[in-house]
Amino acid sequence: MAFAVVLILLVVGSILFHLLSPWTFTPLASNWSMVDVTVDITLYVTGLVFVAVNLFMAYCVIRFRYKKGARATYEPENKKLEGWLTLWTSVGVVAMLTPGLFVWAQFVDVPEEAHVVEAVGQQWHWTFRYPGADGKFGEVDAERITSDNPFGMDPDDPNGQDDVLVYSPEAHIPLGKPVKFLLRSKDVLHDFAVAEFRVKMDLVPGMDTFLWLTPTVAGRFEILCEELCGIAHHTMRGAVIVEETADYDAWLAKQNTWAMNSTMVAGNAAVGGAQYAVCAACHGQQGEGLQALNAPKLAGQSAWYLKRQLQNYKSGARGAHQDDLYGKQMAPMAAMLANEAAIDNVIAHIQTLADEAPATTVEGNVANGAKEYAICAYCHGKDGLGNQALNAPRMAGMTDWYLKRQLENFQQDIRGQHPTDFYGFQMGLMARTLYGEQEIDDLIAYLNTL
Repeated sequence: MAFAVVLILLVVGSILFHLLSPWTFTPLASNWSMVDVTVDITLYVTGLVFVAVNLFMAYCVIRFRYKKGARATYEPENKKLEGWLTLWTSVGVVAMLTPGLFVWAQFVDVPEEAHVVEAVGQQWHWTFRYPGADGKFGEVDAERITSDNPFGMDPDDPNGQDDVLVYSPEAHIPLGKPVKFLLRSKDVLHDFAVAEFRVKMDLVPGMDTFLWLTPTVAGRFEILCEELCGIAHHTMRGAVIVEETADYDAWLAKQNTWAMNSTMVAGNAAVGGAQYAVCAACHGQQGEGLQALNAPKLAGQSAWYLKRQLQNYKSGARGAHQDDLYGKQMAPMAAMLANEAAIDNVIAHIQTLADEAPATTVEGNVANGAKEYAICAYCHGKDGLGNQALNAPRMAGMTDWYLKRQLENFQQDIRGQHPTDFYGFQMGLMARTLYGEQEIDDLIAYLNTL
């Protein structure tokens, strides 16, 4: 009897949980309401079976419970029961599968007028490519991928010269118009998923896959990778911005094309030297850093990382948090660099400075730090010199007290919480694998040995 009561309570509790639970689908923001209907039908069919089977079990436990002197009847076959079970099982399976066939028929039938966006996945970030005015994508090849050509563009293909390249996890699409996402992976299996859109698809290395939708709600929607793609899989986030057509067109017009990137003039170190004079007051003439002024070492740091951080300070993605005192100091200084050319010039000058190892100020257990760094090494490299392809800056030979402060800032959500600071957010999730100040000290003590 006790088991029967447990089964009945399980059924009642499950129904109440479904009816009263605050957890449900995110609000629908696309044309794919058919997906919700399909999921609801599946839930009703499986829920009905769940209730029926468990209540039948409870009935059997009560009806055929042990009674003194009673004997069981052996009945190996019951064709009537088997017939009904076969019939209703078939009805349930058909009810669950048929709506999916109608959804799939629409899923593979992309409207001819659909805007096309290529989403490129790699460990562990998203980038996007848009066709230019000619409406055609240029050829790409994995063999051409370099730090200067992350999309693998063919420089000799005229169709690719006006392709718009967005080396950021943020894509923009127009409201109320069909959009086709072409999906390409550089390395392993990924999955492009936006919960509010209800459709998702795997990115398979060596294949071009796709999905399409018509966005119906303006806003910012998070992209997730829903295919286990490595140790930092959970940090692979991005965003789709759905906006009015005029705003979308204005955004697209501001993005660089492949031709623009290819002809971009390198920074002028001589001009940057004059602009660096302001930076030198804190960071030192040789970019060696000065702890008394809370200015970290710049010499030896990757140019691409320095540029991203200066741009983040200028845009407010970094240095805006009320508790980031030193970031707030840096933001107005970065604003003195008027444009991208000025940033490139200063960084070009920094790259000419002598890379001298700074004095160590953080002590810890090196052996324990080596174990902690095993996770960091996936992105930052075994030598700690960083990896641009993984958006991981150099850590070895840099200012240790500054590294400690940034790890603490990431843990405390002082850094990496701005919606456009995707890689800061990513690092915040990874920084939480370090428990307590001692583990941070141990990690940095190990970095000081590299």
